[in-house]
Amino acid sequence: MHIRRIILFHMIVAFAVLSAGPALGVNIVNIDLLFEISADFSEPSDVAVSKDGKIYVVDGVNNRIKVFDKDGKALSAFGKEGSGNGRFQFPLGIDVDNAGNIYIADAGNSRVQIFDRDTNFTASIDLPAKGDKPADPTDVAVDESRNRLYAVDNDNHRLLVYDLSTRQLINTIGGAGDQELKFRYPFLAALNKENYLYVVDVINTRVQVISPEGLFVTYVGGWGVEKGQFFRPKGVAVDANNRIYVSDSYMGVIQVFGTWGGFYGVLGDGRQKTVQKFKTPVGLYIDRDNRLYVVEMLDQKVSVYRITPEGP
Repeated sequence: MHIRRIILFHMIVAFAVLSAGPALGVNIVNIDLLFEISADFSEPSDVAVSKDGKIYVVDGVNNRIKVFDKDGKALSAFGKEGSGNGRFQFPLGIDVDNAGNIYIADAGNSRVQIFDRDTNFTASIDLPAKGDKPADPTDVAVDESRNRLYAVDNDNHRLLVYDLSTRQLINTIGGAGDQELKFRYPFLAALNKENYLYVVDVINTRVQVISPEGLFVTYVGGWGVEKGQFFRPKGVAVDANNRIYVSDSYMGVIQVFGTWGGFYGVLGDGRQKTVQKFKTPVGLYIDRDNRLYVVEMLDQKVSVYRITPEGP
């Protein structure tokens, strides 16, 4: 019983460190709120920004994608419920390439849909089932330098790799498990500037880093509530300095890690030495201007911050 009390005490202290109060010995990565986007969302899940600054938000329960300008002003929306071209069944993840093409993980329809920069439907990739279990795509990431598209198949614990030109499946990575290149409900993903893939491995409470050749590189994080650990990781983004940002939907914080996965800090107010708390943070995105976009699912909004330009 004494050991249990000690463990519980340390968990309470750790939770307090990652709360909104004064940070106790935690490095604060300073962020300044620029604006918030609230636009009649229903459990938004992910966000991406085009080269020309358009902000695309996945409004999943409403089965649509909402588009905003660089200042958060509403421009348009596309999609509605259904299984036809340009329609969705609970879309979850998104990516945008350099030409402005938009890629949507259309989970309920077991496919990835592709739209041009004017949001016109152009193509669809139907993802294969695994046995009698349909594919469940929760995110997509586009590697233009290698002409590849990665689709995260949550229910089947794997990644599907496609040739972008032919839209043919060229590799499958993963399977259920907790070893290297194994997953337990992978969710969102991101590429860094060298096209290493970062995949949030939710139930294994870690992020797996995978090389462009499909090889295991390292883990980021692990289970727990202390610095550098996760309780329910959901989103990931990588900045120009290869710092890794991971959202924890249960703890309500975003932690930052160095290039090789070492803990660096927590987002917050560096002047007040306080940790920034979010309400169910999920999808993350960092644009070319070092602006961080945070989807707060249960707060029905996207919060946009400026990250203080400093490196570890």
